[in-house]
Amino acid sequence: MAVRTRITLLFTLLVVAILTLVCASVYYFSYTNRVKDIQTRLANRAITTGHLLGQGAAFDQALIRKIDASTSVAMRDKVVQAYDRNNIRIYWYSDNPADTLHIDKPILDKARKTTDHIYFTQAKKDAIAFYYTDDNASLVIIAAAYDEAGNEKLRHLRLVLSLSFIGGILISVIGGYLFSISLLAPIKRIADEVNDISARNLTRRIRSVATDPRDEWYYFSGTLNQLLNRLQESFEIQGRFIANASHELSTPLTSISSQLEVALQRVRTIDEYRQVIASVYQDTRQLSKLTQTLLEFARASGTAGGLEIDLLRIDEILLRLPAEITKVDPLFSVTLDFDRLPEAEEELLVFGNEELLFTAIRNIVSNACKYSNDHHAVIRLAVAAKEVHITVEDKGRGIGEEEWENIFQPFYRTDNGAGIPGFGLGLSLSRRILQLHKGTISVNSILGIGSTFSIMLPSAAKI
Repeated sequence: MAVRTRITLLFTLLVVAILTLVCASVYYFSYTNRVKDIQTRLANRAITTGHLLGQGAAFDQALIRKIDASTSVAMRDKVVQAYDRNNIRIYWYSDNPADTLHIDKPILDKARKTTDHIYFTQAKKDAIAFYYTDDNASLVIIAAAYDEAGNEKLRHLRLVLSLSFIGGILISVIGGYLFSISLLAPIKRIADEVNDISARNLTRRIRSVATDPRDEWYYFSGTLNQLLNRLQESFEIQGRFIANASHELSTPLTSISSQLEVALQRVRTIDEYRQVIASVYQDTRQLSKLTQTLLEFARASGTAGGLEIDLLRIDEILLRLPAEITKVDPLFSVTLDFDRLPEAEEELLVFGNEELLFTAIRNIVSNACKYSNDHHAVIRLAVAAKEVHITVEDKGRGIGEEEWENIFQPFYRTDNGAGIPGFGLGLSLSRRILQLHKGTISVNSILGIGSTFSIMLPSAAKI
């Protein structure tokens, strides 16, 4: 079922429920008032008759009947009957001589026990049984009549309410349909604009259908535009990544191809072939290293759900770094500062993939050693507020503040890094791995003095 149809039906059902409640309430209270009114008039008639019958010396029954006949009190087909203590009818009056009431003994007994009158209906007539007593008489007066005016008003009210109910339903259907069109119009407009957006025109944005920031449609269109901003940024990063990766891969391949082509142009000495093979071997190692880095980057670009997560001690991972960094370059050295470790070893535990975390930290430390004049890095470990904090400090060339965010982009290299081997993937890979572990990385650097990279990982105790 279409949303527009559902909205129309729900709106109509709501209006029908309200109309039903209103119409039923109006009719109920009108009916109750009519019954109360006819009871009051019948009770007055019964009291009057009982009083007259109690004055038997002054009023005989023929005179009382004339009095009853002359008081119409806006009622038709009146019947008045009186019963003594033995339930014998001692008085009877009816507008229609053939009309009479059949009164059972339980009604008479109940009337004698009730301080007020009792109400009942018989043959479309409203009737009351009233127990009248004074010094001269003790009678049960039955007064009944057809409330022509009251019933006519109720019939007219039923007609008005029925027409109003039907008209209300028709109006609610039409109003609900128009309301659904008005409600869904912004969604259709937004959907049409989204359909016009493709990978080729991601710069296009959705025009807001509302101007008030508190409006839900304003929030909805703004959220979609934020999504498009992220998609555009992702496409641009992907495009740059592919272009840079293609360039980095083609460089060693072109070098290998060129050297082999030159070597095959004529017969060369063994030493010349050795030089060519050594150069090709270096390019091949560079190509292999780049390929391995790209594979690690692709692995880290997945989701945390696909990783093998274990409970790890972060200090044990850091203890592997000095030996590993020396393997990268014998000139590189690392100092570990664990002076601020907590007394509880549990606070050093983190959830994560050991090899990926080691790769992320190793890349940062390797960069610190690579870009430092003394090729030395200091690693500090501390725990605060159930968070593990790792800082990597160097006394290198430093990074300009305008480049702090760019250095975490794939294949980005600073001007200070010219002439130093690398692909510009290390920091980008590290940040991605840390994000998979719900961690963060930031940099603070001063040109000519050095840089400090700060890593934060949530402690297993926090999770």
